[in-house]
Amino acid sequence: MILAQITTAVDSLATTGNHDNSVKIIDLLFQGGFMMIPILLLSLGAVYIFVERVLTINKADKTPDDFMNEVKNKVQRGDIQGAKLLCAQSNTPIAKMIDKGVSRIGSPLKTIEVAVENVGKIEIFKLEKNLSLMATISGAAPMLGFLGTVIGMIQAFISIAQEEGSVSPKLLSEGIYTAMVTTAAGLFVGILAYLGYNYLITRVQKVVHRMEYTSIEFIDLLQEPKS
Repeated sequence: MILAQITTAVDSLATTGNHDNSVKIIDLLFQGGFMMIPILLLSLGAVYIFVERVLTINKADKTPDDFMNEVKNKVQRGDIQGAKLLCAQSNTPIAKMIDKGVSRIGSPLKTIEVAVENVGKIEIFKLEKNLSLMATISGAAPMLGFLGTVIGMIQAFISIAQEEGSVSPKLLSEGIYTAMVTTAAGLFVGILAYLGYNYLITRVQKVVHRMEYTSIEFIDLLQEPKS
């Protein structure tokens, strides 16, 4: 009986929405109740992290294609200062790794390799900054939406319990709005955050692969027999 009354209320609200153009998305969001506040904060955090990480990754991925060829030529000519200056002109993770390796030329090969690897780890850590938080948002937003659903349904059942006689759709509308709107908002934010997280992970992995390839190329350069 109660479920039938709730279904009738939902149908009535949907019908009203079809005939009343004044019901807009912003009005529905306000009907979501206080649970919309943390969901909104999570959405703002996700947007900030995504934009900031995209800008950072784009900057890190701007190493010139002929960078290693120029470094190789300078190192082979013994122009260590020129190679370091070239690295300093390109403020990217790859350039920082090669700069550390160039500054260690003359040391044992293992020492150079470890120094380059350590710089690479630091740069990867910088690239992955806040990505775990993005993943957390993608999981937390839908959970908050479901929590809002539970709260909304509790409000609806309380209204039914307190009402004597027949239950009008208007009485149930507040609880049902909270239940449906928070669920939709939480899923929307969670899906976008999840897609953004996977996009950023893919971009970071691309940069990391270039860093690994370049470091191997640099170590091979140092192992080449001198003419």
